[in-house]
Amino acid sequence: MLALSSSCRYFLYDKSTDMRFGINALSGLVRNKLGFDPMNGDVFIFIGKRGNQIRLLQWDKDGFALYIKKLERGTFERPILIGTAITSTQLSFLLQGVRLESVRYRTRYTPLKRA
Repeated sequence: MLALSSSCRYFLYDKSTDMRFGINALSGLVRNKLGFDPMNGDVFIFIGKRGNQIRLLQWDKDGFALYIKKLERGTFERPILIGTAITSTQLSFLLQGVRLESVRYRTRYTPLKRA
């Protein structure tokens, strides 16, 4: 079951993906194009050419899980990233249709780390 949490890593494939691809083809993209092991528990995100469909691939302890969301109207934003990693918050915004460029994070208290 997919639960967005900060304990998991999320990687966005930055090129358009054929949405006919299933688990085997997507895990091949993860291994060959992104350079990650698809069975490490991370979530890998793929957006279709039209931008109206997104697929999330994750190894879930005993097998792959493939989550698909297809929009009836509108498109998913393709975030401009340095690298391929995004946060769980960014993924949540992406799935909800929030423009990532317009999001402003307010400063919060973070305790000092002791050496």
